[in-house]
Amino acid sequence: MATIDINDESFRGVYQDNDIVILDFWAVWCGPCHQFTPIFEEVSKKYPEIIFGKVETEVQQKLSSYFGIRSIPTIIIIREQLEVFRHSGVIGEQDLVRIIEQVKSADMNEVRKQIEQEED
Repeated sequence: MATIDINDESFRGVYQDNDIVILDFWAVWCGPCHQFTPIFEEVSKKYPEIIFGKVETEVQQKLSSYFGIRSIPTIIIIREQLEVFRHSGVIGEQDLVRIIEQVKSADMNEVRKQIEQEED
C-alpha cells in the first residue's frame, strides 16, 4: 500500500480501524526526513495490510505534540492501539522490515503485561 497523509482528524479512524499503523513524523526542511521517505515508501509496498502514514510535524502540530515528537524523522509503530516501537533518525530498509516482522509476530498479551509491569 502506498503511504497516506495523516492529520489530526483522520488519525482517530486510522488508529481505531487498523491492527498495525506505522507513522513517519517529518518536516519539509528536514534533510534526513527526505533520505528516509523512499525507504518508508518502498517498505510500505511490501505490507499492503499495514497503514503507513506520514505526519508533517509543522502542519500537524497537535498530533506531533500528542506523541511527544522531539526530533525528526521519528517513526512510531502502533499495534492494537498500543505504541510498540519508536525510533528517531533514519532507519535502513532491512532494519525496518525486521522490526515490522517482530511487531507482527509479537504476542500482544505479553506486550500488554510488560507495559503494565513497567507502569507499576
